[in-house]
Amino acid sequence: MQRFRACSFYSRLLANSKVSLTPSSAVTPLPKRAFPGHVSPSYVDFPIGAKNCFPYLRGYMSASTNLSMVNDQMGAQPVDLLKAVEDIHGGVVVSLEEPVDSVVFASELGASMSQWRQQGKKGVWIKLPIEHSNLVDVAVKQGFRYHHAEPDYLMLVHWIPHTADTLPANASHRVGIGAFVLNNNREVLVVQEINGRFSGTGVWKLPTGAVNEGEDIYMAAVREVKEETGVDTEFVEVLAFRQSHNAFFRKSDLFIVCMLQPHSFDIQRQTSEIEAAQWMPVEDYAAQPFVRENQLFDFVHKICLSKSEGNYSGFSLLPTTTSAGKKTYLYYNNRDAKHLLTSDV
Repeated sequence: MQRFRACSFYSRLLANSKVSLTPSSAVTPLPKRAFPGHVSPSYVDFPIGAKNCFPYLRGYMSASTNLSMVNDQMGAQPVDLLKAVEDIHGGVVVSLEEPVDSVVFASELGASMSQWRQQGKKGVWIKLPIEHSNLVDVAVKQGFRYHHAEPDYLMLVHWIPHTADTLPANASHRVGIGAFVLNNNREVLVVQEINGRFSGTGVWKLPTGAVNEGEDIYMAAVREVKEETGVDTEFVEVLAFRQSHNAFFRKSDLFIVCMLQPHSFDIQRQTSEIEAAQWMPVEDYAAQPFVRENQLFDFVHKICLSKSEGNYSGFSLLPTTTSAGKKTYLYYNNRDAKHLLTSDV
């Protein structure tokens, strides 16, 4: 009760730099301690899809001259405020690294929120490592909601103004690849999976898999083929891609079909996931009832076959850099855009 009264008292006095207090108005002060939270202004770790929402953060400490004047006049020690960094969108980001008592955290969060409201801050982000799960209930009761979770932390957010919430959403898509690998005998590399929707159906399909966090599309295609079949390959082109929705925990799905050139031919299947693997004549693959009756699979097969006959051009790989100097790759139509490339690209 005393802690609540102290927080409310400080909130009312922040707007007034001159306060006259009598000993009878002072409440029992909380023990002063150094707040353990810390955020490095040069780096804040964000999830897939939200990492670039705050490209520049500057150091920010929730403190005020008025609060210090109040403390001096009271002769009391204040409720500590949470350490944070400002983002470029008018919000703040809090990251906790050391253990903190949930009661103490509730007081500090309440006092910090009061100050951030007065300062006109907008979005508040709190990154809670998994070892601080005891603080989740406190944050939720003060209006925070889940934004995303990773294996080692939970991100909570709160939109302060009484306006439309413009905080960026969590990553909306999962990315997967399918690999079309054709040898010189016009045989395509196919597999039968132990698990999944095709398990036990007898359907031969292209090697597929999800792109890992931080992994480039072309690397994912080469890796998946190697893992599932043991065949070494080289990326050639992106042939096509499709988008679907509500595919994985309500996320949308991007599936990218890549053409790869084989550099080895002996198959060593992944025994944990792959029931069988083989080089199949491309005509036999296309003749499977499932492929013929499924419009999407049939059209993908026709694209792959057209590419193998030299009648289709996909998207080649162009190494480049972003404006921030990061290495990245641009996928472009090599046949129609060759004239755009110069010797210094």
